[in-house]
Amino acid sequence: MIRPTTSSSAITDGIRVTVTSRYIPEQSVPRLKRFVWAYTIRITNESQVPAKLVSRHWVIVDAADKTEEVRGPGVVGEQPRIEPGKSFQYTSGCVLQTSRGTMRGEYQMLRDDGSQFDAEIAAFALELPVSLN
Repeated sequence: MIRPTTSSSAITDGIRVTVTSRYIPEQSVPRLKRFVWAYTIRITNESQVPAKLVSRHWVIVDAADKTEEVRGPGVVGEQPRIEPGKSFQYTSGCVLQTSRGTMRGEYQMLRDDGSQFDAEIAAFALELPVSLN
């Protein structure tokens, strides 16, 4: 098994999804099993046609192998339409009860011609910095 890093990148149908994650110690309370991460996602349209991000699907797995799936419309309250050569970036967060985990998923994308596809979000790690391990 390949261990995910704290960053990942995948391209599907000309849509590149790049993710970086970081631990947020000031919002975490390890003694209460609360570990918080922020992740920043950049979605770049490398194709020749616009694409709209319609919905998201996340699979979040903690160190105890507890799996949570999250589905919903858009991201951070938006359903961005990304023109060719343009990007959309946002930051969100994840709270786990363990000091490490992974996230992966896909964005459901819609082209102007009505075609749909799932843009992969490659697995990335939620891990404490080496200095805290």
